[in-house]
Parts: sequence; C-alpha cells; structure tokens
Amino acid sequence: MKISERPEFKSKKPPLTFRENDTVLKAVKAMAKDNFGSVVIVDKDKKVKGIFTERDVMNKLVNNVMNPRTTKLRDVMTSTVKVANKDDDLVVWLRQMSNERFRHVPVVDKSGKLINIMSQGDFVSYTWPNLLYQVKEMAKENYFKANQVVLIVVGLLIYTLITLYFAMTIIS
Repeated sequence: MKISERPEFKSKKPPLTFRENDTVLKAVKAMAKDNFGSVVIVDKDKKVKGIFTERDVMNKLVNNVMNPRTTKLRDVMTSTVKVANKDDDLVVWLRQMSNERFRHVPVVDKSGKLINIMSQGDFVSYTWPNLLYQVKEMAKENYFKANQVVLIVVGLLIYTLITLYFAMTIIS
C-alpha cells in the first residue's frame, strides 16, 4: 500500500512548518496547541531542511539547559532527515522507522516540496488487522499443540488405568 492511500494521509491537518531562524519557544507553543509531536523546518520553497521533535526538546534543549526563548530551531533541529515520497510503500517506511527509532517522516512530492508528515501512529492502524490475524492464527496453533499434549497425557493415564486393571484381575 502506498503512503498516499492511507486515510490518515488525506485527512490530516497540514504539517506545522517553521524556518531555521524561528525560536524553539514559538515551535513548542504551536506543537502544544495542536498536539503535534514534531514540526518540519523548511526553506522558502517548502523544501525540508530539518525536523524538530519532542525528543529534540528533551535531548538537545533541556539536557543542555538552553533557553527556548532565544535558541533557534537550526541549533537543535535534526538536520539529517529521511523523507518519504507519497507513492512509497507504507510497510517499508514503517519497518525503517521502527528499526531506526524515529517516529515522524516528512512526505514530499517529486520536486522535494513538503506535502505532509506521517507518524508511526498514523501507520499503526494499517498493521492492526494483520496483527490480529497473526494473533488468532498463533492462538489456533498453540491451542492444538496444547490439546495434543493433553490428549497424550490423557492417553497415558487411560493406558495406565487399563494396565493396572488387568494387572489386578490377573493377581486376584
């Protein structure tokens, strides 16, 4: 499935964007107001220059005791940003995001202009039906394995009882 085929892609609010010289405080206030986990830093042509996430707030700003009123986004943003194309395969990106431990991927058009941003949370609903199917199949498989063990134990018990019965009748 393509990223652009997800309902979340079409129904999301536009991504929050800022410029490199904007302050961290300005970005954080917008993130808090709209409940966003990140903002994308773009140039005048809307091309991605960086991303600023909640993790950047913690690891770069707070950890280094920087002032959000005076610190510029360029000083704390993640500048090596992986970007997806709207026609990229969703599962490929979900796997990459999980393996490389990042939660937001800007989505760009063929010219590199920002058109959206997707988070792992946006992709999770895609995986739920598959995950539920796998759980159901594992439960079936394990149910039959467990029943096989029970049948073997019951069979051994019956065999033991029959053997004891015949042993008792021969002795008496």
